[in-house]
Amino acid sequence: MPMIVCLDVMMALRKREAKDLAVEIGITKANLSLLRTGKVKGVRCETLAVLCEALSCLIGADGLTESMRKRPR
Repeated sequence: MPMIVCLDVMMALRKREAKDLAVEIGITKANLSLLRTGKVKGVRCETLAVLCEALSCLIGADGLTESMRKRPR
């Protein structure tokens, strides 16, 4: 099932910088950038859970992910 990742929006709303968020969730800044741009084919559930916890959001509830829609490119 495709997911739309609105990570840029969530980071802006929470006033979080990419480098700080990457360190907090334990991934590289390059991998976080790939997540933000939607260029990944998969993400571990654990990584997604830690990301949501760091941004104080829920999957699907706050717009971090939306299923069954295609992201405009």
